[in-house]
Amino acid sequence: MVQHFRDIDGQCHCGAVQFRIRIATESTAIECNCSICFASGFLHLPVRAEDFQLIEGHDVLTTYRFNTKVAQHTFCRICGVKPFYRPRSHPEDFSVNVRCLELHDTHSFNVVPFDGRRWEENISRFPT
Repeated sequence: MVQHFRDIDGQCHCGAVQFRIRIATESTAIECNCSICFASGFLHLPVRAEDFQLIEGHDVLTTYRFNTKVAQHTFCRICGVKPFYRPRSHPEDFSVNVRCLELHDTHSFNVVPFDGRRWEENISRFPT
């Protein structure tokens, strides 16, 4: 089966951070219930580093790390939105917030739950 790809633009709320991703047309988003994802409403879309391009906003991004300090949670300093970050599960790549993509709706993705409150117990089942 041939896999098809599409480019999608995204941004933070104020538009100071802009990026472009390349993903498979049939992609899965992950809804995590860990403390930070649940509180911020982050809907994960794993993206390989080579399929992510930061277009604008490097100078307005700030990073927050907690717990193991592996994940690099990046926020726009102007509007406070986290459009993407480098996750603990795959720190060489990115996790993009589906809600920050230029889409007609988030139903473009199959959304699967992930029990991030029990991260160590469940990471081996993390959908990729």
